[in-house]
Amino acid sequence: MIRSNSTVLTLCLGFVAVLGTLAGLLSPFGLKPVSATVCGVLIAAGLSLAANRVRYASLETVAGAFLGAFAGGLLGLLFTLVLNQAVLLRGPTLEFFRLGIPLFGVLLGLLAGISKSGRIRFDLAGVTGISAATSTLKLLDTSVLIDGRIADVAEAGFLEGRLVIPQFVLHELQLVADSADSAKRNRGRRGLDVIQRLQKMPGVDLEVPATDFPSIREVDLKLIEFAKQQGAKIVTNDFNLNKVAQVQGVEVLNINELANSLKPVVLPGEVMRVFILKEGKEHNQGVAYLDDGTMVVVDNARRLISKTIDITVTSVLQTTAGKMIFGRYDERLQPTGSEHRSGAASAG
Repeated sequence: MIRSNSTVLTLCLGFVAVLGTLAGLLSPFGLKPVSATVCGVLIAAGLSLAANRVRYASLETVAGAFLGAFAGGLLGLLFTLVLNQAVLLRGPTLEFFRLGIPLFGVLLGLLAGISKSGRIRFDLAGVTGISAATSTLKLLDTSVLIDGRIADVAEAGFLEGRLVIPQFVLHELQLVADSADSAKRNRGRRGLDVIQRLQKMPGVDLEVPATDFPSIREVDLKLIEFAKQQGAKIVTNDFNLNKVAQVQGVEVLNINELANSLKPVVLPGEVMRVFILKEGKEHNQGVAYLDDGTMVVVDNARRLISKTIDITVTSVLQTTAGKMIFGRYDERLQPTGSEHRSGAASAG
């Protein structure tokens, strides 16, 4: 399911409201109630933005949130003990900080607990929780959503952990879906359909955080920055994004590489049946394609276009674009004309 950020937003707004009210009632810094309230709201808003940096999504687990809030509040209380000894703070100002700092500690700890709750393991009653390895975030980019095969991989149960589609990726996909070009529009809509399909899968944990990087214009660079901050992996089939991310130390899961690794292993000397689709670049070559798109180049098959024949595999070449199979047409593997004629005579 897609988890909204409403929970975290509510927590931050609540913190701003409480701190603003406290400031208005206590009037720290010798300010008038109205000015103190505005000052408290501004301080709370700034602290909320700072605390918001430690999280990437809404509430994860009660345990993580509780432990984080407890630890943050405890640290805040300990810090107020130090403030009690300060000679520069007295009266309402000191009281404001004594109440505000523990509240901020609770908020900061709560968001930190939410963010890191996937690393908690529960071994009570024989139940083992999710380890850090299985909770690794996987960021889906626009190209892999448009491609669509990610949904099949997830449905088959080979994609574990939490899937994340940042809001800026969703926005780019919506722009493609609204394009005036019909081909782009169809691709964008297919990507949105894939998101809905992932959303409905019972075993898939899908999130759409609103995190953005206004100072970065390109979506690919935003995705890399997001992955760096969260220690996540990027799932893509974009060759350029793959290379740039690897250069910057971000792990990449490339769907095209996965597809290539799952193609059937063919060894030289094996016999396979193919349909010759067109002529090859070299003299007397024919070209065929397997069901998975693998190109098969066949010697002595130029005259056999639009026919299904048996060939002998001579070599297999792995390229950056995928796997290529080279084979040779051998008439000895095919039914001969005399065999057909003798069979026809016997039938007569």
